Amino acid sequence: MPQTRYKYAETLSWTDEFHVLYRGRELLCFAGCDYLRLSAHPAVRSAINDTLARHGLTVAASRITTGNHQLYSRLEQELARFANAETAVLAPNGYTANLIATQAVAGKVTHVLVDERAHASLLDAARLLECPIATFKHRHVDDLKRQLNHLPASARPLVMTDGLFAGDGSIAPLKEQIAVLPPTGWLLLDDAHGFGVLGKHGRGTPEWSGAQSKQVIQTVSLSKAVGVFGGAILTSHAHAERILSGSRLFAGSTPMPLPLVGGALAALKVLNADSARRKRLVHNAARIKNAIRSAGIALPDTPAPIVSVQIDSAPSAVDRFRRHLLAHGIYPTSARYPGTAASNRFRFVISSEHSVEQIDQLAKALVTFPGLRP
Repeated sequence: MPQTRYKYAETLSWTDEFHVLYRGRELLCFAGCDYLRLSAHPAVRSAINDTLARHGLTVAASRITTGNHQLYSRLEQELARFANAETAVLAPNGYTANLIATQAVAGKVTHVLVDERAHASLLDAARLLECPIATFKHRHVDDLKRQLNHLPASARPLVMTDGLFAGDGSIAPLKEQIAVLPPTGWLLLDDAHGFGVLGKHGRGTPEWSGAQSKQVIQTVSLSKAVGVFGGAILTSHAHAERILSGSRLFAGSTPMPLPLVGGALAALKVLNADSARRKRLVHNAARIKNAIRSAGIALPDTPAPIVSVQIDSAPSAVDRFRRHLLAHGIYPTSARYPGTAASNRFRFVISSEHSVEQIDQLAKALVTFPGLRP
């Protein structure tokens, strides 16, 4: 059998919201993207249990046939209301939300332009369109504009980008990107990590950047800040109709398990009623970044609750850093996906519920390691 380069990570057992059991030790962990820790909120967990008891686990059918439970429409309405969008269409998860949103415009798009650091789901979605695909420099509006200007006058382009890039916490210049988009184009915004985090009300990258446009198709994940599971497409009524009529993936998929729909509804209610968690998230992210900058280590100027650092690529340096983190009681969260981040990059995700002491523990571990860089 040929050897494979990638494999499952080691199994981890979470002992509470902040610690994992790793090789017999309980370690503080800054991993995962449950930014507001809503997965542990009593109202969310209670709603999941209540919905399971009342409605069962699954509809076991597509929404195009016999699986269109009333809870799905209710969640779509609440998502659209929360995001100030025309409408919403649920997807089984965040990854497939991009595939479904893109499949619905097949035949209507002539060219695709993708940010070079876009999430893999956007690249997979682009291939569904069977048209020319090009990448533009990361967050580089001038390069995007140049490539758009070189398209034929009859072109109907689709621009694809993350909103908040989870690898390093950078944020797409959405307002500027919309400004260079021709009237015949769309922009597909994967806002999995921005939704619930960015903006005064947590509506994501469009709210944070002050950019609202009917040309934007915003896809979100319900497994990040919302703390549950599933995905959604926030879009226009016209595009929602195209999804129902033109997306084979949507038509052929069993939708979210009903208890998770109940949990997501409860989480949205918390997000609407309680802004304190988002404020704590902003405070915690600023605290650790200020501590790192005070030690002379530069970090990108972004409100994202993500600290991404890189060390020397030599295996010995990676091993030293891992041992250094373990000595400080912190699980070493390397950010590595096939074809993306290198093994010498580590990412730490801050939540609203981490304590000041836990934030400072991580900051101390990072600033005392020589050779750290963003």
